[in-house]
Amino acid sequence: MEFVNSQMLKQQQQQHFHVLVVDDNVIDRKLLERLLRDSSCKAATFLDSGVKALKYLGLLDDDIHNASSTSPESLQQNGINVNLIMTDYCMPGMSGYDLLKRIKQQGSSWKDVPVVIMSSENIPSRISMCLEGGAEEFLLKPLQLSDLKKLQPHFLKPFDHFSEQDSADRSIASHNHTNNNDKNNSFNKTKAMSPEHGFKLQFASTIVTTILRFWNSL
Repeated sequence: MEFVNSQMLKQQQQQHFHVLVVDDNVIDRKLLERLLRDSSCKAATFLDSGVKALKYLGLLDDDIHNASSTSPESLQQNGINVNLIMTDYCMPGMSGYDLLKRIKQQGSSWKDVPVVIMSSENIPSRISMCLEGGAEEFLLKPLQLSDLKKLQPHFLKPFDHFSEQDSADRSIASHNHTNNNDKNNSFNKTKAMSPEHGFKLQFASTIVTTILRFWNSL
């Protein structure tokens, strides 16, 4: 039963896992949409430029004064969350590497979100540059379902965090419940024995006092 519940929770977490995809090629976006759907990731947002991605994340220079309103916490409150960002490397206006640098820059609210770079060109120096710049993975196009399987650990991270937090909460609740039971049991025991125990103590004290008075009068 516990295994079944864990599987159900895992599926729910995967369904709520949200991927932000940035790619100017409509065919590549459609392909990735199908691959994500087949890999049990139901929630994804597709944008066609790095500038739109920055605006979506609240990282545009013009939106700095609104950064607090588009922080991860505020987006989550509005039902929006970004767990993974996938971006093409070659895009007009802003490359995927430039987008990566903006996301990973000091002070960015999204610097801890994993970023995956995609490219149709297998250039070792470019791959090394992106990985050293903070990219989690560098995938070659056209993407296949096996490429998405490499990202499965990221899909499951929210579930793992939820499980650990849920386990900790249950442990704390169990500890508090045990302490409360111990207190209640101790109180009930004291309450149950108080009348009789008090009477015996008072009777014994009276006898001792009487004997001492008699002894002193001799």
